[in-house]
Amino acid sequence: MYFIYNILAVILVIVALPVFAIRTFQEKGFTERLKQSLGWLPAATICKLAGKDVIWLHAASVGEIVAASPIVKEIRHELPGIPVLVSVVTASGYEMAQRIIPEADGVIFSPLDLPWLSRSVITRIRPRVFLLVETELWPNFLKAARELNIPVMMVNGRISEKSLARYSYLKGVLKEMLDTIVKFCMQSTIDAQYITRLGADPDRIVVTGNTKFDQSYTKLNADEKALLHQDLRLRSPGTVIVAGSTHKGEEDLLLAAFTRVVAEFPDTQLIIAPRDIMRAGEIAELAGKYNFTAARRTKLAGGTSGDFMHVIIIDTIGELGKIYGVADIVFIGGSLIAHGGHNLLEPAAHGKPILTGPHMFNFKDTYALLSGRDACETVRDSDSLAAAVLNLLRNPAAARQMGDEALAIIKENQGAARKSAVHLREVLQANDLLQTN
Repeated sequence: MYFIYNILAVILVIVALPVFAIRTFQEKGFTERLKQSLGWLPAATICKLAGKDVIWLHAASVGEIVAASPIVKEIRHELPGIPVLVSVVTASGYEMAQRIIPEADGVIFSPLDLPWLSRSVITRIRPRVFLLVETELWPNFLKAARELNIPVMMVNGRISEKSLARYSYLKGVLKEMLDTIVKFCMQSTIDAQYITRLGADPDRIVVTGNTKFDQSYTKLNADEKALLHQDLRLRSPGTVIVAGSTHKGEEDLLLAAFTRVVAEFPDTQLIIAPRDIMRAGEIAELAGKYNFTAARRTKLAGGTSGDFMHVIIIDTIGELGKIYGVADIVFIGGSLIAHGGHNLLEPAAHGKPILTGPHMFNFKDTYALLSGRDACETVRDSDSLAAAVLNLLRNPAAARQMGDEALAIIKENQGAARKSAVHLREVLQANDLLQTN
């Protein structure tokens, strides 16, 4: 099975070479990303961390980085003096890690999961332990870790129904990969059941909760909030709706609903943060078709304080978590279309009333938790979205109650990152790896 997997991986890389060449010219920073993915890691990082018995934490993209941030903070508290390396797959994840995990001693792009490449990079760095955030199961990487006697631990583990089906294609190596992992710290009992169904040893599985409840990078003090309000050119007094992580097909529905909202509440502004910031120009044009003035976040600095923008489009990475803090109402994108939704916990941590579409299957546990306690409301189309927003604006006490309940849920469920760090200490002790250099 490894042979077939590696043949397919090599073919995929070869087929992708023309795409890589084009992106090298079109995408800022892609050359560095590609170099690191092929094993040419920054010399400064290698000199600083290679052979220093680092804790290597791998978080693929933005969502996993958000989950990793509080874990790294707790590792610093529980295991002071041990260096931490964070690896990512995507450019957005890399930028996010640089922004919200200042405690990390280094951030790199992870190598492609090719047999010689994975082993070469792991051999050079020689971490004392490898932490997988959520579910990043790469056959060659795990095989190299096993052969080099590096313990592997899963933190904030999450298995979706899609993952169950996807990993079934790796059944020839899946059991070996799972046997490499010495501890599975899973988000929920459902995730624990799913990882067991895949073949993980139940004795190695613990339910620690979701570390995203512990995130703190989105906190805003009064001065920061005032500055963000000014930078985004928000009207005061006025109302702000933030639509986070939207996808193609949703902005039309949002803008149609917004038309009804501003008819009754003309000082309302809509902030749209698309999941793909490359779509910012497209969304600005769409807003114009609805006769709304629109501006991109990166262009606002050139305007004057008197300019009023109906729609602000966030075309930066890593700001959304804080921007939720200036909202009166939050809509979670990826949920009016069948994408599966996005993170509810960032706006909940700000105590905001939350609206989602019906498609929240990628976050069903947190969605069930918040909706079950009326901390979020489900809408199904543009009309019901407009009705829900108008109802909350007409009834500020009801909006405040939703937000208060969301914040209460966050506080009640904190502690997963701390538990993960404690389990990490136990893994290191069990493997006699707590000595420091």
